[in-house]
Amino acid sequence: MTPEFHRIKRLPPYVLEEVNRIKARLRGQGIDIIDFGMGNPDMPTPKHIVDKLIETAKDPKAGRYSASKGIVGLRRAMAGYYQRRFGVTLNPDSEVIATLGSKEGFANLAQALTAPGDVILCPNPAYPIHAYGFIMAGGVIRHLPAESPEAYLSGVSAAMRHSSPAPSVLIVSYPSNPTAQCVDVDFYKDVVALAKKHDLLVISDIAYSEIYFDDNPPPSILQVEGAKDIAVEVNSLSKTYAMAGWRVGMVVGNDRICAALARVKSYLDYGAYTPIQVAAATALNGPQDCVDEIRAIYKSRRDTLVESMKRAGWDIPAPPASMFAWAPVPEQFKEAGSLLFSKLLIEEAGVAVAPGVGFGEYGEGFVRVGLVENEHRIRQAARNVKKFLANADDILSRHHNTLAAQ
Repeated sequence: MTPEFHRIKRLPPYVLEEVNRIKARLRGQGIDIIDFGMGNPDMPTPKHIVDKLIETAKDPKAGRYSASKGIVGLRRAMAGYYQRRFGVTLNPDSEVIATLGSKEGFANLAQALTAPGDVILCPNPAYPIHAYGFIMAGGVIRHLPAESPEAYLSGVSAAMRHSSPAPSVLIVSYPSNPTAQCVDVDFYKDVVALAKKHDLLVISDIAYSEIYFDDNPPPSILQVEGAKDIAVEVNSLSKTYAMAGWRVGMVVGNDRICAALARVKSYLDYGAYTPIQVAAATALNGPQDCVDEIRAIYKSRRDTLVESMKRAGWDIPAPPASMFAWAPVPEQFKEAGSLLFSKLLIEEAGVAVAPGVGFGEYGEGFVRVGLVENEHRIRQAARNVKKFLANADDILSRHHNTLAAQ
C-alpha cells in the first residue's frame, strides 16, 4: 500500500469542501443555488486595466519569462500606492516583492521564515492559509482565540510564556477574513511593541484594505514607527480592482524578510505574465474612480443583505469592511452547529454559505456570507431563508429521522 504523503497528512479534510460537494450535486440536478460561499468577486475588471493587458500582450516579446520578484514598474507602482494611501515610504528594490496573489505570497513567506518545529501565533478563526501555509512549511501553530482584536492580542503574552520553543512569528489580519473585524493604528502600535519585546516577526495581511464602508479606511502596520524593523505586510489587487483571477499581490516592509522571500521565489517561479504585471501597474497608477465604484457596490450589497435578512428573521451584524458578513447561526439551528446548518441551508433553501468551523474551532456558531451576488439575488436568498427558518422544526426533525434510519 502506498503511504500517504507527509505534508498531505498534516492537512485536515477541507471543511468548506463538504458544502461545495453538495452545491455541485444540486447544480448538476439543475437546481439554482444562490452562492455566498466563496469570496470570488463577480464584477468585471475595469476596462482601462484590461485594455492595457491586451495592448501589452500584442508585443512579440511579452511571452518571455518575467521577473520572479516583479518587474520594476510594478514594484514602483506598489511603493507609490503605499506612499499615497498610508504615507509609508518603501524602497521598491529592497522592500517590495510582487507575488502571484496574496495567498502565494503568504505561503512562500512561510517557506522562507520557518524551520521545522517553529511555533507560529495565529488568530482563530482565520483565513486557512494563515495556519496551513506554516503547517506545510513544517511549523507548529499556536491558535489564539480572536473573538476580538483585543482578545487576540491579550493571548500573545500568555502564549509566549507557555510555548516551547518560543514562538517566532505573529500573524495579524485586519480587516479580517472571515470576521470583518477592523483595527486602528493604536492596535498596531501595541503589536509592534509586543513583537519587539518578545523577539517576534510580524506578518500583517490586509488584502481587504480598500473594501471598507462608512469612511473608515483601514490603516497599515507599516504606519507605526519602527514597524519595518520586524514586520512585512501582505496585500492584493484581487478585491480592490476585481482582479482575483489575475493573481497579483505584494509583500512589503522589512528588507531582510523581503530578501528571503525573493530568494525562495527565485527557485519556484518566474513571476506573473509580464502583460498582467504591466496592467497591474496601470491599475495602481491610474484613475481610482473604479475602486470607489467597486466599494460602493459592496456597501450597497451589505446594506441589502443586512436589511433583507433581518426581515427574514436572521439578524446579521453589518460588517465595517471586507466582502464578507460574519453571521451568527440562527437560534433554531444553534445546537446543529455551523456545518450542519450550512448543509441544510443549501439543501432546503438553495443558499450557500461557508461554515464558520471551516476557519477554525473558534469559528463555530457562525457562518461567513460573501457579498458576491447582486441585490436581486440577495433579496431572493432572504425570501428563501424566511421560509427555511419558518420550517426549522420540520427540517431538523426530517434530518434526525434520516440519520436514525441510516
